[in-house]
Amino acid sequence: MSATTYNTFTDTGYFANIANAARQLMAALFAVQPVVSQRNKEETIWWLNSLAKDCEMHSPSLSAELRYFASRA
Repeated sequence: MSATTYNTFTDTGYFANIANAARQLMAALFAVQPVVSQRNKEETIWWLNSLAKDCEMHSPSLSAELRYFASRA
């Protein structure tokens, strides 16, 4: 839910049109929430765990961080 509001003005000058277009663009950009598919999420978790397994021997702390990120995904 957005708390963004704006008022419309009767000024139809060039800069008013630019301001209105910018305002509408910002509203459109922040109104759309990206949807992450379940398959994409599972692939990301698998990929992070795979990287963690690959670097377990030479960098255990990095491996732990990657597993932590996978658990948060």
